[in-house]
Amino acid sequence: MTDRTAVLDRVLHLATLVQADLGRFEREHGLTTSRVHLLWVLGASGPSTQQSLAAALDVTPRNVTGLVDGLVASGHVTRQPHPGDRRATLVTPTELGTRTIDDLVSSHADLAQQLFGDVPDDRLAAFAEVLEETTQRFARLMEEGT
Repeated sequence: MTDRTAVLDRVLHLATLVQADLGRFEREHGLTTSRVHLLWVLGASGPSTQQSLAAALDVTPRNVTGLVDGLVASGHVTRQPHPGDRRATLVTPTELGTRTIDDLVSSHADLAQQLFGDVPDDRLAAFAEVLEETTQRFARLMEEGT
């Protein structure tokens, strides 16, 4: 029988390693976790309004304003007039922002390959299923306040 607390300890160790890897990326690029997350969303969605970014990041519009202000100051994004809504602006990656997003995507794909490239498909599918179930269960527990 597998010791459930030992498995949890391994998951927590993995979370620590993932956080350390993200911290390395952040230091190399001079970004915070929140700003990296915003760039990741921009990479997936393309130029976006601050309102849509707030919804995607599940934060307040005021919070997104601060994040975008910081990314404008660092040269990662610009605010452009929205072509269809004169009251809105589009947050658009600059050349630096696009390179950073490309680095994020590349690092993500490289890490996935390094971690799982030699794992047989059936084992990876089983791992993915258990991980998904565990993530959903943990999210429910968090919602319940447990």
